[in-house]
Amino acid sequence: MKDFVYYQPTEVRFGRGRVREAGEVVARFGRKCLLVTVPEFPALAPLFARVKGILEEKGVAVAHFDGVIPNPTTDVVSAGARLARESGTEVVLGLGGGSSMDTAKAIAVEATHKGTSWDYLFFKKQPTAATLPVVAVTTTSGTGSHVTQVAVVTNPAERNKSALFNSILFPRVSIVDPELVITAPKHVTATTGFDVFSHAFESYINPNGSPYTDILAIEAIRLVAANLPAAVKNGADIDARSRMAWADTLGGLSIANAGVTLPHGIGMAMSGLYPHVAHGEALAAVYPAIMSYTYETSIVKFAAVGRLFDPALVRVGDDEAAKRSCEALDAFLRGIGLRMTLKDLKIPEADLKALAKASMVLPDYKNHPRVATVDEILEILENSCRA
Repeated sequence: MKDFVYYQPTEVRFGRGRVREAGEVVARFGRKCLLVTVPEFPALAPLFARVKGILEEKGVAVAHFDGVIPNPTTDVVSAGARLARESGTEVVLGLGGGSSMDTAKAIAVEATHKGTSWDYLFFKKQPTAATLPVVAVTTTSGTGSHVTQVAVVTNPAERNKSALFNSILFPRVSIVDPELVITAPKHVTATTGFDVFSHAFESYINPNGSPYTDILAIEAIRLVAANLPAAVKNGADIDARSRMAWADTLGGLSIANAGVTLPHGIGMAMSGLYPHVAHGEALAAVYPAIMSYTYETSIVKFAAVGRLFDPALVRVGDDEAAKRSCEALDAFLRGIGLRMTLKDLKIPEADLKALAKASMVLPDYKNHPRVATVDEILEILENSCRA
């Protein structure tokens, strides 16, 4: 067996109705809380009011920063950090999907350090113990941010999407309450759910993975294959929602220790250049081409994944099952309404060379079982323009 290290300091409170514990959890870390969310809208307004009430019942004063946007920017983080400093924030609560949780983490750094969050990217100087404690409450099943040490931010001036990465950014406590995910629309359910698969799959095939992460990742993939279509079809299916919430957690636990590969390198670059593209959409558009590009380098694992999506593949050998895993995933994407091309996402073909180069800025592509050249990434992107 290979040597490995597995680290996970986040306390996970999983189960229906557990959002009621947010007050006692937050009070462990301070009495002045910055609540970080997207702007209020009808579907989430009752939840925001409920959480504020739960916090206040435990004697926690709440300042509400509701400026989070998809693909959160450095400007958004700076606005939240200003409010954190002005309100004397002692603990940050990220309530929402990955954007809210990532913003909360980045605010926790910027509010307590010189400069901006962009100064503390993974390859720059690192945040210190002054970073505010973060608590996470998830309202989507997708990013795994509630159990990772990553905060993804976008710099609009540079048209660049990158990440803070430091163990101090692990949320102290995460509350995963599947009842909070019921209001997520079909497309959000599909895109975030496919991100769960992507995290698990890329951890599973990642050379930096381990026997520990393999167990977590393959179970997450199994859960996605079995439950995401049902969650997309009927958002009120609490059993499917619960299993997807657990899959999301497993995917996050996987990437926190193994990391992601080429699809995320491309997806991150795409969202940085084209902020209108949701992360899950970017992944869905390039995955079919990347599967075909990669499967021969990891036959046993691709075969195992293929059989989860198409049980008929148990009757064929690994080589055939690995090859047909590409067709199985393609069919899965169609089934959840997420089979799309770069043209569908309005990515100009004239920009593909620049996108290919940008996909190599982050080191994710180096962790892929088949390390791509810029020309090979360009070919993947060109193939992703066609259904």
